[in-house]
Amino acid sequence: MRKAFICPTKYVQGENEILNLGYFVTTFGKSALLIAHKDDVKRVKAKLDATAKNFGVVFVESDFVGECSRQEVARLQQVAKDNQCECTIGLGGGKAIDTAKCVAQGDALIIVPTIAATDAPTSHSAVLYTPDGAFDDYAYFKQSPSVVLIDTTVIAAAPTRFLVSGMGDALSTYFEARATANAFANVNAGLPCGARGGFCAPAHGTNAALALATLCYQTLLADGAKAKAANDANKVTKALENIIEANILLSGLGFESGGLAAAHAIHDGLTILKGTHRYFHGEKVAFGTLVQLILENAPTEELYQVLDFCLSVGLPVNLAGIGVDAPSEEELSSVAEKACIPEESTHSMPFSVSPAEVAAAIITADRIGSAYKAGNKL
Repeated sequence: MRKAFICPTKYVQGENEILNLGYFVTTFGKSALLIAHKDDVKRVKAKLDATAKNFGVVFVESDFVGECSRQEVARLQQVAKDNQCECTIGLGGGKAIDTAKCVAQGDALIIVPTIAATDAPTSHSAVLYTPDGAFDDYAYFKQSPSVVLIDTTVIAAAPTRFLVSGMGDALSTYFEARATANAFANVNAGLPCGARGGFCAPAHGTNAALALATLCYQTLLADGAKAKAANDANKVTKALENIIEANILLSGLGFESGGLAAAHAIHDGLTILKGTHRYFHGEKVAFGTLVQLILENAPTEELYQVLDFCLSVGLPVNLAGIGVDAPSEEELSSVAEKACIPEESTHSMPFSVSPAEVAAAIITADRIGSAYKAGNKL
C-alpha cells in the first residue's frame, strides 16, 4: 500500500509573531512580495514596519485586488519579477493565501493568516476563481508552504465568528479521516493531476494523519467553548492557542493527509442554494458533518456529542442555521446530485452513497438538529 503525508516545512505560532516575519524573509533573501488586502495590511502595519526595520528586509506591496484569479496571479508574478522578490508572503484570509500559493508555485512561500477560519494555510492546494468571483479550478503544488506564521494576538483581535467557522471546518476532520481510512480511499497528499479527483500517483493516508485528526476533534471538545469566550474578549489564552492550532495545523494536516469524505461534498452541494451564500465555509461544513453522521448511522451518543459541541460554540445544527428555510424536494435533490458527482469526496465513504441517500440524510439531520436545539432528544 502506498501512503503519503504532506506538511509545511515550519509552523510557528505565538503572540506578536509577525515581529519575527523579517527573519523568515532573510532565509530567502531581502525582498518579499506581500500579497494582502489593504485592510489586513493596515491591521498589522506597525508590526510589518518594525520587523522590516529590525531585519533589514523590504516588503513589496502588491495592490491585491481580492480575487484569486489567473489574471491576478499572472499580474503578481510579473510584479515579483520586476521587483526581484526572493519570496512570497500571503497575509490575510483565504483569497490572499491562495493567491500567494499560486504566485509562488510551491517555492519560497510564507503564509501569515490573520484569521483562523479555515485549515487552508498549511495545504499545498488553492482554489482559483474568475475575476468576477465564480469558481474556476483547483490548483496543486509540489509542496506545502515553506513557513506558516501565526500571530495569535492578531487572531484574537478578529471577529469571533471567524474562529467559530474554523472550528466548524475542523470538526469534520476526524470524521472524514476516519471514513477515508475505513474505505482505503485516496488522500490529497498523493500526486494530483490538475483538477480535483485525478491522481497521477494515488496514496492512502498515514496513521500519523489519523492521529492528528483525532487530536483535532479532542481539542475542539476540550477547549472550543473556552476559546470562543477568550476571542469574544479579544484575549489570548491557552484554550484559544489550542483551538488556533486545531483549526489551522491539526485540521490542515488531518484533511490533506487523512482525507475528505461526505461532509465537504455536502458543503459543496449546499452552495447551490442561494441562502447559504452569506454563511462561512466552516459553518456549512459543520452541518455537513451532521449529515455524514446520519449517512453512517453513527451511534446516538456520538451524534449528541457533536450536537452539544456545535451548540456550545454557536455552529449551525440545521438548515435554518445556514440560511435555508423550507427547501423544496427539487432543491434538495439538486444539492444531493452535486454532492455525488464523480469528482466529489462523497465517494471516499466506506460504502456507496446515492443522491437519494444524501437527500434523506440532509432532511433527517435537519429534523434531529432542530429538535435537539429545542431541547428534544431522539
